[in-house]
Amino acid sequence: MEGLSVADANLVMYLHPSKSRNVSQSILRELGSLLFKFNETFDGAKILSGVHPYFGLRLKANLLLFSPKPDMLLEGKVVKLSQESIHVIVLGFSSAIITAENIRGEFKYRTKDKEELFASKSHKRHVIKVGTMIRFLVKSFDEEILHIIGSLISAHTGSIRWLDRHLEEDSEFDRSSMKSRDREWLGDKTVDEGATPMSYDNHIKMSKKRRITE
Repeated sequence: MEGLSVADANLVMYLHPSKSRNVSQSILRELGSLLFKFNETFDGAKILSGVHPYFGLRLKANLLLFSPKPDMLLEGKVVKLSQESIHVIVLGFSSAIITAENIRGEFKYRTKDKEELFASKSHKRHVIKVGTMIRFLVKSFDEEILHIIGSLISAHTGSIRWLDRHLEEDSEFDRSSMKSRDREWLGDKTVDEGATPMSYDNHIKMSKKRRITE
């Protein structure tokens, strides 16, 4: 998935003395709540300065930064779906919405067994419903509320499971076609059964040597 990068950072974190008995757990809890505050200068988390009687800890952290930009491909899980929109959660914390005008015409909204879904008219197995992991393009990103406006207009967006399987099927078809062309090529040659393009070349060379000897 795009929009992710890694950064090394030196941090100073301030903890209350009451948390000194389990420092490791307290650090993880604080990082989890504070890393959402992004600072361009720091290229990572903005840790608020502490006051007494808090005690400071110096940390070295390897941070995974999330900074999506327009036209990047993101992946997320569909949590809500209606005729007008698809709602997605990305990385478990950032929300995204894909409205009807940003969903390509291939997909049609319908209900099946009281379940709402978007189904492809071109590929009957390409279905998007609640719980589906999808790949979509970013149109815009609001950093203040971590909200993404997404798009399913591009042909390489949709259900990740279907897209990946479709790519595998295309690759297998290409390999099968290549093997078929090789067999047809060998079938046209007067070479022993089981020959390969390389053995056919050797056969030609041996024939030329025999003619020269004669």
